[in-house]
Amino acid sequence: MLVARAPAGHHAELRLWLRLLSCTTLITQAIRQRLRESFGVTLPQFDLMAQLAREPKGLRLGELSSRLMVTGGNVTGLVTRLETEGWVRRAAVAGDRRARVVRLTPRGARAFARMAAVHERWITELFGELPRREVERLTLELRALKDSVRRPRLVERGRG
Repeated sequence: MLVARAPAGHHAELRLWLRLLSCTTLITQAIRQRLRESFGVTLPQFDLMAQLAREPKGLRLGELSSRLMVTGGNVTGLVTRLETEGWVRRAAVAGDRRARVVRLTPRGARAFARMAAVHERWITELFGELPRREVERLTLELRALKDSVRRPRLVERGRG
């Protein structure tokens, strides 16, 4: 795959970041629209249910907030909407009056299982033009990028 020649002064890393951002935006837009049209849920609602599906004993609101990288207020709103649908349930935590744990209900688990299966087909379809070998290569290279981004660095300040 060829990348267009960049104008002088443009760094390869900046072009890569912009390409990753545009790919992420396109994929996210497609998934958001499909979730809304097919299931009447938002991507954040789907993501919250995915977290709960991995944790049958449930998660505290604070842990959900951390995993989803959103504020506690956002999580509370998502949980309230999903509770209204009968897909999640909040319960008190023994020994902690303020804490609440959120779990998928059996109905929510069934609904999420249907959504997740269709979601996986959508992702396969969106990536369908890529040969399997290319998917595997990109996965390895993006793992290396993720590791690089996570490494602690000294950050230069005031330059620019």
